[in-house]
Amino acid sequence: MVAIVTGGSKGIGLAIARAFLDRGMQVTISARKDADLEQAIRLLKGGDPSTSPGAGNLHTVSADVRDPADAQRVVDDTLRRFGGVDVLVNNAGIGKFASVADMSLEDWRQIIDTNLSGVFHCTRAAIPAMKARGAGFIVNISSLAGKNPFAGGAAYCASKAGLNAFTEALMQELRHDNIRVSYVLPGSVSTGFGDRGSPGEADPSTTLGASWKLAPEDVARVVVDLIAHEQRSLPSCVELRPSRPPKK
Repeated sequence: MVAIVTGGSKGIGLAIARAFLDRGMQVTISARKDADLEQAIRLLKGGDPSTSPGAGNLHTVSADVRDPADAQRVVDDTLRRFGGVDVLVNNAGIGKFASVADMSLEDWRQIIDTNLSGVFHCTRAAIPAMKARGAGFIVNISSLAGKNPFAGGAAYCASKAGLNAFTEALMQELRHDNIRVSYVLPGSVSTGFGDRGSPGEADPSTTLGASWKLAPEDVARVVVDLIAHEQRSLPSCVELRPSRPPKK
């Protein structure tokens, strides 16, 4: 089985890519920065890449999903490397948080173009490859912020609300092509996402079970479980929350 994970060099995307590789899948990850991809290769392969388990199952592509040509190149490179596409995880996303009055036009465009238009570009590129296989699964990583807007998050919340609607419409369009579509809405995940921490840097206490936030691996497990469902079933939306967030 062949999967593409956008934004696969850090955080949730990296955890999803690792979970896929652990299950013997062939995986392409994309990210904008070569340095991030090189670090991801080291983390995913470990040690000597040529002797690591699944060393030949990982492919990386430097791409910006906001660019339709880059999105198409991710799919085309995957087809050349692995011969098909079975799973697309649209995970690439950014978060910049400010009031509407203070948000720049550039920040607004980056958020909408990455979190919403980027999903459109990658999905549109992958659909023909999935139809050629006769089946497929598209998983869009959204956020509970798409259902629960908050002050200072207008752009981010709007992008995720739009993604939710896009995904539900897409699901109805593709279900009779044997392509299943789902979206996952995580709550707070310990990744240092956005401007509120170091990108890709998880809370060390997560591994000790002390952090109240979700771990990236929690989201990855949901994605793995989704694609493992029998083809007759479709869990089209999964909400994932920390079990015990701080009391207000």
